Amino acid sequence: MVLWVVLLCTLVSSLLGGLYVLGVFRRQRPNEPPLDKGTIPWLGYLLEFRKDSSEFLKRMQSKHGDVFTVLIGGYYFTFVMDPFSFGAIVKESRSKLDFTTSATQLVVQVFGYKPIEATHSIVHTSSIKHLMGDGLTVLTQATMESFRKLLLFNLSSGEKGVWQEENLFHYCYNIVFRAGYLALYGTEPPQGAGSQEKAEEQDRLHSSQLFQEFRKYDRLFPRLAYALLPPKDKREAERLKRHFWNVLSVKKVWQKDNISGWISDQDKLLAENGVPEYMRERFMFMLLWASQGNTGPTAFWLLLYLLKHPEALKAVRDEVDKVLKESGQEVKAGSPPVTVTRDMLNQTPLLDSALEETLRLVAAPILVRAVLEDTSLRTSRGTEFTLRRGDRVALFPHISVQMNPEIHEEPHKFKYDRFVNPDGSRRDFYRNGKKLKFVSMPWGAGVSTCPGRFFATAEMKLFVFLMLSHFDVELVDGEEEIPAIDISRWGFGTMQPVRDVRFRHRPRF
Repeated sequence: MVLWVVLLCTLVSSLLGGLYVLGVFRRQRPNEPPLDKGTIPWLGYLLEFRKDSSEFLKRMQSKHGDVFTVLIGGYYFTFVMDPFSFGAIVKESRSKLDFTTSATQLVVQVFGYKPIEATHSIVHTSSIKHLMGDGLTVLTQATMESFRKLLLFNLSSGEKGVWQEENLFHYCYNIVFRAGYLALYGTEPPQGAGSQEKAEEQDRLHSSQLFQEFRKYDRLFPRLAYALLPPKDKREAERLKRHFWNVLSVKKVWQKDNISGWISDQDKLLAENGVPEYMRERFMFMLLWASQGNTGPTAFWLLLYLLKHPEALKAVRDEVDKVLKESGQEVKAGSPPVTVTRDMLNQTPLLDSALEETLRLVAAPILVRAVLEDTSLRTSRGTEFTLRRGDRVALFPHISVQMNPEIHEEPHKFKYDRFVNPDGSRRDFYRNGKKLKFVSMPWGAGVSTCPGRFFATAEMKLFVFLMLSHFDVELVDGEEEIPAIDISRWGFGTMQPVRDVRFRHRPRF
């Protein structure tokens, strides 16, 4: 009898514990935001959120207001949709709201890298040194050299005036990814290849092969991050991980010439902190995706929007030509390709605005913080909410700011000069007469702001600058509509098109 009582108590305890984990007993406490758990235990709104995050959050905002808590895959997320309340979230101390918790879980799952305590500090310090200031000048020069190898090396070999037709998305992603990879991870030593020409040919071949594998992994990435891959795709993801760990092995990377300081310094610091070689190889893979997973797709959207808006294309091309002329360079038959410097890229306010407008339209990161202790949140309207310890707090600026008609007039339209005043200065934005600090947030905000944003911006601008200066570019079908955005990628990098467009280009002389 006693045994049965013990077994029954154990069963009931297990059942209650399971129900607790599934969220059955969760209730809204005083001063907490409205709570919506959905109808499916534990999963909550995961499937709906995964299908279309934007539409789901719009519906929740309409139902509950600017602050609400929802259950998504076993976690409770409090979404803050009021842009004037963003500052309170991004400025809160890490002892209360920590962004590393979610990031750590993600990098373990998708890259196999287990961060050490010093990882964030190492990335931050190296990025400030090499992706900003003088370090960025050096890296921009290296990227320019990479574009020369990939984009400009055969300008004089083609038949004059002949159009070449390409898939626009693949072309942009391919060239930008490979240029960034070579600039960061180094190039083939001439002595090993036999000559400089053969070394450059090996760089073109190797980077092309790497891009093909990278695209395979990139397509799997969103579902891998959500742990929704079927067995076949999961096996393919594991194969691709091992492939990149091998290609980016410490021994192979250190055999290259011209390794960027950003890569070499981080590897040395990880080694000094006792991180084993196999884990540093996984770190290398993480850096590759972080640095190159978004720049190519964004360059596609920027070039596409320019091609679809002739007045924007003309204005940006005129600006590019003006900067070239002032640098004493000219694009003409028989002349070497131009050299674009960081100083030249700093003289393009219209290109800057067009890029920021592109990011406003297509970049949709979800900014997440883990709530480490009960935290008070006062909204701009004076309402005070309590964020519960153990939950997540999240921002989705794409809805709250970037596509908000109260902030950006006609938000669905591409306006290349939206972010610039006639005198070239940056424009301010307001909502209800009050100036906004956050008007577009493609790079995150606060302590989690992307440390590579300046290099990524330089890389994309450099690509478009070279395309507009050296090539005539047009869409094969000028009437073709802009392709739909792949909403499955929301929160995991710049959104890629569901349907590609074709374009054609030829040397501009």
